[in-house]
Amino acid sequence: MTAVVDEGPGRGEIPASHEDRNQEHRSRRRSPDGGRAAVPEAGGDWNDGLIARRAAAKAADSERGNARDDDVRLPQVEAYVPSGGPLRPRLDALRELVGLSRARLDRATLAEAGRVLDEAAARQRLSSRHTVVAIAGATGSGKSTLFNSLAGVPISDTGLRRPTTAAPIACSWTDGAAGLLDRLAIPGRLRRRPQQGVTDADEALQGLVLVDLPDHDSAATGHREQVDRVLALVDAVIWVVDPEKYADAALHERYLRPLAGHAEVTFVVLNQIDRLPGDAADQVLDDLRRLLDEDGMALGEHGEPGATVMSLSALTGEGVGELREMLGRFVQERTAAARRLSADVDAAAARLRPVYVAEGRPGLGEGAREEFADRLAEAVGAAAAGQAAEREWRRNAGRACGTPWLRLWRWYESTRRPGSLECPAQPAPPEEQLTARQRVEQAVRTVADEAADGLPGPWAQAVREAAVNGAEGLPEALDELAQRSGAADGRGRTVSCSPGDAGGAAHGAVGPGGSTVVATGVAGASGVAHSGRVGGKPPRPRWWPAAVLAQASMTLLQIFGGLWLVGQIVGVLEPGFLTPALVMLAGVIGGPLVEWSCAAAARGPARRYGQEAERQLREAAAACGRARVLDPVAAELVRYREVRERYVAVTEFSTTTR
Repeated sequence: MTAVVDEGPGRGEIPASHEDRNQEHRSRRRSPDGGRAAVPEAGGDWNDGLIARRAAAKAADSERGNARDDDVRLPQVEAYVPSGGPLRPRLDALRELVGLSRARLDRATLAEAGRVLDEAAARQRLSSRHTVVAIAGATGSGKSTLFNSLAGVPISDTGLRRPTTAAPIACSWTDGAAGLLDRLAIPGRLRRRPQQGVTDADEALQGLVLVDLPDHDSAATGHREQVDRVLALVDAVIWVVDPEKYADAALHERYLRPLAGHAEVTFVVLNQIDRLPGDAADQVLDDLRRLLDEDGMALGEHGEPGATVMSLSALTGEGVGELREMLGRFVQERTAAARRLSADVDAAAARLRPVYVAEGRPGLGEGAREEFADRLAEAVGAAAAGQAAEREWRRNAGRACGTPWLRLWRWYESTRRPGSLECPAQPAPPEEQLTARQRVEQAVRTVADEAADGLPGPWAQAVREAAVNGAEGLPEALDELAQRSGAADGRGRTVSCSPGDAGGAAHGAVGPGGSTVVATGVAGASGVAHSGRVGGKPPRPRWWPAAVLAQASMTLLQIFGGLWLVGQIVGVLEPGFLTPALVMLAGVIGGPLVEWSCAAAARGPARRYGQEAERQLREAAAACGRARVLDPVAAELVRYREVRERYVAVTEFSTTTR
C-alpha cells in the first residue's frame, strides 16, 4: 500500500524498493489528478513534471555523493559485526551453550537465550547501514513533539487528548530500511520521510530510522504491548521524561532498571525544561541522574561509556540541535546494533548465571574417591577375606609342618566347625544382611553428595541421578565380581561356592601366587551370606621342605624310640631303657618345637598374604564402583565443566557497561 504524498517537501511513505517507487510513479502518470507528479497535457511545460523532479533529485544525489542510490544498490551485510569482533564468538559460544544444555535444562530456562540468538540472526540479515532508534515515554512527556522536531515536519500527531500516539510511526532518513521496518511490523501507511535539508546534522543522520512509540503507561493494554514488542527489536531507545513523571516507578521498575545493561544504547532526555524556572532544570536533571544510578544504569559522563542524559525543550527547540548532533555521531558509528545485541547477550547470560556458576570448586577429590573405595571394601568384606586368607595360609603351614597327631586332631575338630563341607555355614542374620546393602547405598549417596556439592541445581541433580542409576545392581555386581575372583585357583581348577548359593557369590580374593581364598560366614554386598572354602593352596615358601623333613625326622624318632622300647619290653632287644627313651623324648619334644618354629616363621608371610588378598579384593570392588558410579559421575562433571567454559566464553567479552 502506497501512502499519499503530503504537500510538504520530502514528507511521505518510504517505498520498500525500486519496484514500489516505480509502481508509484506509473500509477501517478496514469492518474489524471496525480498531483505534482501527474503528466501534463501535450504541449505543456515539463519543468514541474516528473522528468524535472527526477532530474532535480539526480542532481541532489550527485551533490551528496549519490548516497541514496548507493544505499539501494549495496548488498545487505551482517549488522555491525566486523570480522574478529567480540560479538560473533559470543553468539557462537551462546549457541553452543544452549545446544549442550538442552538435555539438562528445561525449555523455559533456555527460552530467553534462544530468543536472543533468533533476534541476533534476524538483525544480522538486515541492513547494516541503518540504526533503528525508538522514542519512548509516558503520556504527556512530549515524545511525539520531539519526534516531529527531529524529523523537521509534523509527522506524529500531538495534542491534549490522550493517548495521542496509538501505533508506532517510523521516519527513515534513507532508503533501504524496509526490511527493518517489516521486522518491527510497522505498516507502510505509517512510514514517513523527514524534511530533507542540507545541514551537516541532516547529513550525519543518514541511516537513521526513528520510531515514535505509543505511551508506555497508556490505559490501552495494546499500546503497552506494542511498546514492549518494539523495544525488544530496536537498536537504541530515547526515553523522554518530563519534570512531573521523571521519577515514575512504572518507568524505572518496568523499563530502566531491567534495561540497565543496555546503557550504551540508551538516551534519557528530560523534556519540557521551559516549564522550569531558574536552576530548577539542573536540579531535576541531577535528581534524574541519581535515580538512574540507583537503577544500576551507567551514565556516559567524563568520556566513559554509558547512557546519555540531557535536558531540552522539544516545544521551543532548546537542546534539540545538541540531541541531533549526538544522534548523528551515534548513527555514523554504526555500532548500535552490535552494542544492543551484546547487551542482550549479557542479559541472557545474567539470567543463566544461577544454572551455570557453581559455588566453590565442585568435583570428586582424591579423598572422596578413597572414602568411596573404603566403603565398598567394607561392604564386600575385603577385610574379612584378607583375614581368612591369612588364616588359610597359616593353616596350610600348620598342615605341612605340624605333628601328625595334632593334625589328626585338628581335622577332627574341623569336621564339627560351621562353614566346613561337613557342617555348612548358617545364613547371616537379617540385620547383617540389611547392613551390607545399606553400606553400598550409603557409599553411593555420600560420593554423589560430595560430587554435587556446590553445583547449580540442574547439574547437581544430573550428578545424583548418574550415581543412583549406576548403583542399580551394584551389590549384586560386587558379589559376582567376588565370585569370579574365587572361581579358579592357580592351577586353573574351578572353585565353586557352597551348595545352595547358586545365585550368590563368595567373598574372595586372588592371592599373590594366583591361589584364591574365600571368606567364610560373611554377608555379601547384596545382603546374602556366603560360606566358602580354600580354592587352591597358598604358595609354599622355600623353607617348607626343610621344615617338613625335620618334622618327619622327629616323627621317625618317636616311632623308632617307641619301637625300641617295645622291643625291650617284650624281650626281643636287650634291656636299656635310657637310650630309646631319650630318642623317643627327642622326637616328642622336637615335633612341637619344629611346629612352633614354623608357626612363628609363617606369621609374616601369612600376614602379607592376607593383606595382598584384601588389597586385590578392595581394588576389584573399587574398580567395579568406579565403572558403575564414579565414571558416570565424572562424565557429568566433565559435561558441566564444558558448558561452564562455554558460559565463560559468553560473558568474558562483554562490551556493555555493567
